[in-house]
Amino acid sequence: PTEEKEQPCYNLYNSILSSSYFSLLNLFGEFPLVDQHSTFGKVVGTLTAVIAVAVFALPTGLIGNGIEEVLSRRKEQDDSDEERKKIEAATEPQSFLEVDGSTYRGRMYIFLQQQSTTTSKAFDLMINVLIVGTSLSFMISTAIQDAKSTPVLRVLANFNFICVIIFTVEYVLKFYASIDDPRYRDSGGRFKFLFSAASIVDLVAFVPYWVQAVATQSLIPQDMKSTGTTVVSVFRLCRIFRFERYTKAFDYFDDVILLSADVLTMTGFTALVLWVFFSSALYITERDNPDPEMQEYYKTVPHAMWVTLLNLSGECPLCNYTLLGKILTGIIGLFATALFGIPIGILGAGFEELIDNSTEDTLDEEVHIDTAQPQQLGSSSIVPGGGVTNDHEGNSSMGLESRLYKFMNGEGSQAAVIFEILIYVLIILTVFIGILQTVEGMENTLHVVEWIAVIIFTFEYIMRFISSTKDPQFTYIRNPTLRRLRYVFSFYSIIDLVAIVPFYLAVALPGSWVDQHDEFLRMLRLLRLLKLDKYVPSISLIDDVFRLKSQALTVTCFAAGILWIVFSGLLYATEYKDTINAIDEVPIYGCDENCTQVDRFRTYFDSAVYTCIHLTGDYPIIEYTAWARVVCFVMVIAAVGIVAIPSGVVASGFAEIVQTRVKSQCGEQKGAAGDDWYEWRLAELEGQDPPKSRFGPTMDLWQTNVNEFLNGIVNPHTGETIWNCGSSFFRIFMMTLIISNVIAVLVESVPEVDRFVGNDPNNFFDVFESVSIFFFTLEYMLR
Repeated sequence: PTEEKEQPCYNLYNSILSSSYFSLLNLFGEFPLVDQHSTFGKVVGTLTAVIAVAVFALPTGLIGNGIEEVLSRRKEQDDSDEERKKIEAATEPQSFLEVDGSTYRGRMYIFLQQQSTTTSKAFDLMINVLIVGTSLSFMISTAIQDAKSTPVLRVLANFNFICVIIFTVEYVLKFYASIDDPRYRDSGGRFKFLFSAASIVDLVAFVPYWVQAVATQSLIPQDMKSTGTTVVSVFRLCRIFRFERYTKAFDYFDDVILLSADVLTMTGFTALVLWVFFSSALYITERDNPDPEMQEYYKTVPHAMWVTLLNLSGECPLCNYTLLGKILTGIIGLFATALFGIPIGILGAGFEELIDNSTEDTLDEEVHIDTAQPQQLGSSSIVPGGGVTNDHEGNSSMGLESRLYKFMNGEGSQAAVIFEILIYVLIILTVFIGILQTVEGMENTLHVVEWIAVIIFTFEYIMRFISSTKDPQFTYIRNPTLRRLRYVFSFYSIIDLVAIVPFYLAVALPGSWVDQHDEFLRMLRLLRLLKLDKYVPSISLIDDVFRLKSQALTVTCFAAGILWIVFSGLLYATEYKDTINAIDEVPIYGCDENCTQVDRFRTYFDSAVYTCIHLTGDYPIIEYTAWARVVCFVMVIAAVGIVAIPSGVVASGFAEIVQTRVKSQCGEQKGAAGDDWYEWRLAELEGQDPPKSRFGPTMDLWQTNVNEFLNGIVNPHTGETIWNCGSSFFRIFMMTLIISNVIAVLVESVPEVDRFVGNDPNNFFDVFESVSIFFFTLEYMLR
């Protein structure tokens, strides 16, 4: 207590009950107070993030998966195969072979749509280059801040004007030739073309520009930083959706909506009801919150809907709720997020399923080379046992290189195995030293050990360089010198060099740039961890996954990239003049006081960073204008599910490859490790008598009776467990005692209760704990 405050500041972790809410947020994967934790608190938080979050997410996942499964079954019963074929047929593009090329309009259509000639291909390439150019010109113009760069802005403005003219002419010609498209030949074909997705993408590239030109009576904007010009530029940014014609990524998205329209309608309405309900409930509980920040975000229901939307999407940017608010946000995290996330999950899962069905990815065949078997190296052959004969040279050193290669790879002798283990131990040790040396005051800790390790690594590299002529992956090169040169530029050789060379350069050139940045170059030694791939495959697995899922990743990454570019522009346009929402100081941006969102969103590239974070589902920033919140709403509903698909594709590829490798190593026989091992081993024990006690049959009888008392009697015919009155009472008593102990620990941690009971010996909690320990000990002894 102080003179200004009669009571000390409220401690968020002053009891287990109080800290349980923040632990709940941590278990959801949210850490709003991570920067305020103690060192041990951060350790606990790390363990929570690594282990507990995955387990705690199971109930939410089960609810979501269960509801999705029920809806999928209901949809399969309602939809017939004929209806699906009709929808799929409607979404497939028609052939262009029916176009009449004898007319001017037909030739124009073929020129613009089919690109069957060199000229038409060149024109299509020019349009693509102009689209990229206009997008880059907008991004660059946002990064120009000083008045001296005004001529550059004028050049960009003139370039955009020329591009808009070309886009306009191109669209007029497309509109004129559209009725030669088989899809628009019937009555009202041009009208249908006008409202097609491709037409709308083309229109937004130039119509807003001409609207602004008429409104300002200027063909070329005089102020590239004005709100109108920025909005027009963002519209023109949407033209990059034109590249979708090469991947058909968003065609899949359209198919998902058509095929899942009824399920999306049902689940979308449920999500809307949850959103409105929890927004209203949190408005009631938080509008009078003592925290001014909480009051600001919940002063009206529309204001409450913004943070509630983030809560329902799995985010919890605020944490200082009232008791009822904590209960509501806890319910949201446990159950409501699963229901609210179903529409997003359906869009994402359907998108991924269509891509998987339309891309036939095959894993490249792996070539397994057994170095112990004889191989032909040009005119030289490796003889079993390590010797090498050379028909032309007869050089005895080749036998030494072969034995050296085996030694460096832990083969041929116990000494080779020990040396290889030593190298990997040194890798881990030097990584630990490198991390330790980043701590202030410990920059030169274990410097001698570091010297010794570098010398050993240097010796290892020289030996590998000498023996690289016997590396099977270089056997296609006949010349031994070229083989060694190829080794120098191999992946693992470069890792070794970047870990060793800076150390010697810093010693040989004191005061040089390398010496001045030695602490940064030391971090390159962390790359040596990649050499552990031999024992714990990582890089090789990543390579296999990208090969296996290359086509799916191409399509999904394109979709994610397009959304990132477009939403970055939209978020920039809504925030680059936001001087209302105050933020904390941002010294890195040159803002030390009175900072607003303008200081965060100074350029398009600044906006791209925050948009990328938001598209991954995280919202560390929530101080947005109304229009920016609308943009974020669309990102939460549609974009997040699509942007997350590449991660899902990579994860499924990892699981597929790992399962394949495990099966190939363990075989397909039942009971192999990882294949219901526990169940099969338990089944082997069925029908067998338990081992006899060394103390005689009386002890066996007692053990059997105690086991039946504690665990019940299993009916061999029905499998049902039968309990007598005594064992049932004991089970209920012990369960009640356990729950009472948990409640006692929680209540005792509350300061007010602790002060009321007192800390004198033999108080209520001490007596209760002693009685509980007696019964827990008794049960343990019986078990």
